[in-house]
Amino acid sequence: MSSMLTHAIRNLPASSAWAARVFARSLSCSSPLQAAAQPKSKKTLAKSGTKNIVVVDGVRIPFLQSGTSGLLNRTSVPKDAVDYIVYGTVIQEVKTSNVAREAALGAGFSDKTPAHTVTMACISSNQAMTTGVGMIAAGQCDVVVAGGVELMSDVPIRHSRKMRKTMLTLNRAKTLGQKLSLISKIRPDYFAPELPAVAEFSTSETMGHSADRLAAAFAISRLEQDEYALRSHTLAKKAQDGGLLLDVVPFKVPGKDTVTKDNGIRPSSLEQMGKLKPAFVKPYGTVTAANSSFLTDGASAVLLMSEEKALAMGYKPKAYLRDFVYVSQDPKDQLLLGPTYATSKVLEKAGLTMADIDVFEFHEAFAGQILANLKAMDSDWFAQNYMGKKSKVGVPPMEKFNNWGGSLSLGHPFAATGCRLVITAAHRLRKEGGQYGLVAACAAGGQGHAMLVELYPQ
Repeated sequence: MSSMLTHAIRNLPASSAWAARVFARSLSCSSPLQAAAQPKSKKTLAKSGTKNIVVVDGVRIPFLQSGTSGLLNRTSVPKDAVDYIVYGTVIQEVKTSNVAREAALGAGFSDKTPAHTVTMACISSNQAMTTGVGMIAAGQCDVVVAGGVELMSDVPIRHSRKMRKTMLTLNRAKTLGQKLSLISKIRPDYFAPELPAVAEFSTSETMGHSADRLAAAFAISRLEQDEYALRSHTLAKKAQDGGLLLDVVPFKVPGKDTVTKDNGIRPSSLEQMGKLKPAFVKPYGTVTAANSSFLTDGASAVLLMSEEKALAMGYKPKAYLRDFVYVSQDPKDQLLLGPTYATSKVLEKAGLTMADIDVFEFHEAFAGQILANLKAMDSDWFAQNYMGKKSKVGVPPMEKFNNWGGSLSLGHPFAATGCRLVITAAHRLRKEGGQYGLVAACAAGGQGHAMLVELYPQ
């Protein structure tokens, strides 16, 4: 989340106006997309006896390179109409471990509105959304606000384990002698800070190192990765300049200018990108800062409702949220291959094929990760030996794939990316005249997610 959100939460209720902006401006009143194309005519994925669940709207603050700030503007949906709030976050502040509840109270929602926080690495807001979908489908709620927040420019930094143990013991000491004895045992190395882990707990390997190994396993060259990263930045710049990123809402940062757009979109050249040194596997690795997603501050939110409730309240939904799946695989050698497994599973669940999908929105952790997944999806051998399938999943056509940029260029606030993927898919479906969108993402721990989004009839 942005630093202002942190400030707001820590200073409630005096700063409630700041926390209020976490939850989205105008979730019910988005700007119209220009020149919307007519969707193709296909069967709907509606199921008899199952509630249709819609995303009414979604917004996000500009995704900002770590070190800058931002907030999500307020929602105009009546606060007493919201039945539940669920948010995702990855790097948690211990004082606000249930950030959904604290921010909801700061935003002025009723203290009778329950809220909880989920964490599932890079698919935390996906989990928040599908949690909301489940609650609505079960008849527990009609209106849910779901989203995610991440603040990479102010991560919690702990004392070392030795220092923590000493301080806790010191707190229990009863006499001055006991306290002085403990203090005398403190050594200079006790003061070394403990940063949040950047490695997989189960393998002790960083995700960047895993991405480098994955690229090598699939014979993906440095040039191919740089070319894909350049594509992401170029398309994001085009979408930004063309006014297509309508989920972005501005925010006035106190003491600074108003933030109106993502600040990590920086098309370069292959020549300049080629000058960068490997970031993880040195000196021969192929993953660099230029073909990796960058540390990002950001927040996102979507307003979910049952179709009946949305129409009764006078809203025009953007899309149906349809089938979704979560998958897990080997966190050592298949850490970033979640999209391959999840895409296959969700298409099979819905009875669709790759040819039925009009829009693909995949999370771009690394260019090598995206290209490895595309190769895995296009491989009969991989399908037969690792997925237990007779034939390959199929590769998405690039003319349908991340056409407005992705995490490599827009940024990746861990817990906020999922909502961006869904809303971008919905906007692209309307703009490009499609009916089905497929959202997919990998996550730490060898996990993954995929969801089908269906355009709401206009």
